[in-house]
Amino acid sequence: MLRPFLDERGFDVLYRSGRPGAKARAGARAVVGRLSDLARAARADAVLVHREAALVGPPLVEWAVSRLLGRPLLFDVDDAVWIPYASPTYGRALSRLLKAPGKARFTLAAARQVICGNSYLAEYARRWNPRVAVVPTVVDTSVFRPAPVRNPAPVLGWIGTHSSVQYLQAVLPALRRLAARRRFVLRVVGAAPDAPGVPLEVVPWSLEGEVAAFQSLDVGLYPLMEDPWSLGKSGFKAVQYMACGVPPVASPVGVVTEIVTDGENGFLAADEDRWVDRLERLLDDERLRRRLGERARADAVERWSLAAHASRFVEVVRGAFS
Repeated sequence: MLRPFLDERGFDVLYRSGRPGAKARAGARAVVGRLSDLARAARADAVLVHREAALVGPPLVEWAVSRLLGRPLLFDVDDAVWIPYASPTYGRALSRLLKAPGKARFTLAAARQVICGNSYLAEYARRWNPRVAVVPTVVDTSVFRPAPVRNPAPVLGWIGTHSSVQYLQAVLPALRRLAARRRFVLRVVGAAPDAPGVPLEVVPWSLEGEVAAFQSLDVGLYPLMEDPWSLGKSGFKAVQYMACGVPPVASPVGVVTEIVTDGENGFLAADEDRWVDRLERLLDDERLRRRLGERARADAVERWSLAAHASRFVEVVRGAFS
């Protein structure tokens, strides 16, 4: 049984500015729903928590599952969740007030099994728990798959939320330089960056339209910053681009360097000049885009797909009972 903390309506309102009353109601509804989940947890063989059981407050649910109910707790992490994250949406002070210090460390120590999306996360997790397995973050490549693209001008794309749009903002100077020299559209799905001088198209994100949004791109952008939070990322967006046959251009940070092989299934760009150069090459050469996209798709199926790692995930979960 899958039980998200927020329903779709609550998720939508949480990441929009304003509407404090609606956010408070969504949060209260989510907390009540999560507490009711404890009754179901008492009858479960095991409980798997992805990142955290609740977006706010101390690890009460994790404590209740592992200590009060005595159910095996599996903890799945694909971000450096122990790092105090300053949300661009809510700011540093409010973010730290809502997030309980030590929450991730408690859950790591209490878990019967920890599952990490990359070796950087696993190295930290082993400080608190010896039972740690690395299972990459993957996509269902039977769903995320290439589709014919017919764009009047090449489309560079980025898909993300208001909390991660800061990464896109960091490469806007390169995109402005590129816009003065080449014709393209920057399609942003889910957030609305301030991008003067860039031909911008903003598209609302929806679960139903997510795959089509990835398929509609000619080149996928995956900029990151060289900081502890970015080092913990598991490269999910890069894998989504690749599964859809979209060559990514990404910052060489953390696990991304294991996913994107420069010049073979995409490009790595460490500074503004490299971002301009790599994107310019892809805009100028449709055959290059197609060749890198085909290799990206093949690598996604072979190395980063649900089919490639499902049996490993099942093996790890079963091992929690031994």
